[in-house]
Amino acid sequence: MSQERSAFRHKNKTKLEFDLVFFKRFLKLATVVFPKWTSGNVLLCILLLCLGLLKEVVVFNIGYIPSKYYKVFGTKDSNDFKGVTILAAILILSISFIKSTVSYITSLLEIIWRANITYSLHRLYFKDAVYYNINCFGKVDNPDQRITQDVERFCYYLSTVFAPLIIAPFTIGYYLYKTVQSTTYLGPVGVISFFIVATIINKILMSPVVNLVFKKKEKEGNFRFKHMQIRMYSESAAFYKSGHIEKNKTNNQLLSLLKMSQKLVLREYPLNFFINLSDYFGSVLSYLLLAIPIFGGSFDSMSSIELSAKISSTSFVIMYLINNFTKLIDLAADVARMAGNAHRIGEIMEELGKIKAEKETTYHFIENESITRDTQCQILVDSYFGEDNDSDRQIAVNETRRQKAVTVDNLTYGPPQCRDILCRNLKFNVELNTNILITGDSGCGKSSLLRVLANLWPSVTGKVKYHIPERPHHMLFLPQKPYFTNGSLRQQIIFPIEDVEPPVVSIDEDRIHQYLEFVGLTNILDRVGMDTETDWNWYDELSPGEMQRLSFVRLFYHQPNVAALDEATSQIGLEAEQKMYLKCKELGITLVSVGHRESLRQFHHIELHLDGKGAWTLQPITDNIYTQRDV
Repeated sequence: MSQERSAFRHKNKTKLEFDLVFFKRFLKLATVVFPKWTSGNVLLCILLLCLGLLKEVVVFNIGYIPSKYYKVFGTKDSNDFKGVTILAAILILSISFIKSTVSYITSLLEIIWRANITYSLHRLYFKDAVYYNINCFGKVDNPDQRITQDVERFCYYLSTVFAPLIIAPFTIGYYLYKTVQSTTYLGPVGVISFFIVATIINKILMSPVVNLVFKKKEKEGNFRFKHMQIRMYSESAAFYKSGHIEKNKTNNQLLSLLKMSQKLVLREYPLNFFINLSDYFGSVLSYLLLAIPIFGGSFDSMSSIELSAKISSTSFVIMYLINNFTKLIDLAADVARMAGNAHRIGEIMEELGKIKAEKETTYHFIENESITRDTQCQILVDSYFGEDNDSDRQIAVNETRRQKAVTVDNLTYGPPQCRDILCRNLKFNVELNTNILITGDSGCGKSSLLRVLANLWPSVTGKVKYHIPERPHHMLFLPQKPYFTNGSLRQQIIFPIEDVEPPVVSIDEDRIHQYLEFVGLTNILDRVGMDTETDWNWYDELSPGEMQRLSFVRLFYHQPNVAALDEATSQIGLEAEQKMYLKCKELGITLVSVGHRESLRQFHHIELHLDGKGAWTLQPITDNIYTQRDV
């Protein structure tokens, strides 16, 4: 890895548990899930809770159906039998409708919550190129997985546990009251004591599961990323005949994931064991508690038929009370998984907010008078050239109004999270119609300077001032690796503008056709058309040279005041390179170029040379195609 790109990603060493940090992060997510009390998902939650309570009422009445049948069969009353059967049918239809509706609303809430959280993360992620900083220098692993998969899992588990947790206090309170009526206070005390002990044990068993869920998600992301890397660079890997070594590396990622999965399964075993133990012991506990009043003689005055009905109804009440407690215990595994995902989402949300705040404190932009492409100026040589400038040139400088686009003032920079300094106290202006060539050995900081100019990297000291808006038709960067989004050919060309207004589509059509023909890419237009939605990967369909030429079509389309080109012609021939640069001059595009080719000198006025050790020089280029014409 070059000096420019070296940076260290800090691993998270904090042990994550079901603790105060979780509750803070969960409350933060709750404000995103429920943005305001009048939102639609809040109303759905209220409806869900009402249906949940109604379900408990219906279930309670269904629970008494067996005792009613015992009584009817004991008295052999056929009329009552019909009435009980009709009531049972109505209750069964009701519970089926309620449960289906609850399931539907739960799934709908999961979708809405995922949308709210993901949109919120996207607002932070895509703001001011924060996505670049967090992917390259952020302190969290796999941001893409956290946004796409961990959010989905969190919302799923939240929707699973939400209604039971909210409804539980109401149902537990009601059944406590009914249990007191049937067994005095001994029944509730026994059930509550059981639940308290079970909750303490559950808390002890849940904490390590939360941490391992977090770590397993990290390993999942690393394994998925390795496969994505192979997919993106399959041709390059194939040229190296590297299938064997990449298989081993991918298998190592898989092995790491499987080991972590095994640890998680091992930690979940005692938790699941205790959950199952609680479930089955709860069913026996109801009879143990019921035995006390029976053997104590509380029901001696009843007949055998009445006693059977009483035992059935009382055992149902106690068992359902225990069931409500054990349902909370059963949710422990899902709550642990939800907590693990909540930690991952909360962590990336905190990191995104931190990066956004840092960028807001370091970014400088100056709004001034608009600068038009028709403004003409000659070569502008600043005072850093010394006092021995040619007198005719100095007169031209004095008579020409300088149109500054960018001011670099006493700039010192280096890779983020690294102590290395690539350049110190750099000072220069980017002025319209004055092309600057940035030169130096590999790793000296040429591309890094463009990253600082684009506000992707922070400066150590100094600042960059923009006198033009950073919009595509004012300032455009062509990065070293061409970027193409999904979509049609037109969408690739007009990028980063999302769409074109209908009135100018026909004009754009003619311009785009001209530029595609100019760079020699009409074959692509013949293959896919202008607006056909393609499902292919543009990187797989285009050669490196075609990608660079298509990037120039994008540049010609936008015709910005200033364009920064990072090795933008490295994959095309010298003749094609000359055509591209002369077209830029024809369109009035001021260039800041990074490149190693000697042939680039002829298209620039000033050379900025970096030595990679902090020093720099700035001098005019006299052997260019502009000199005889412009000076």
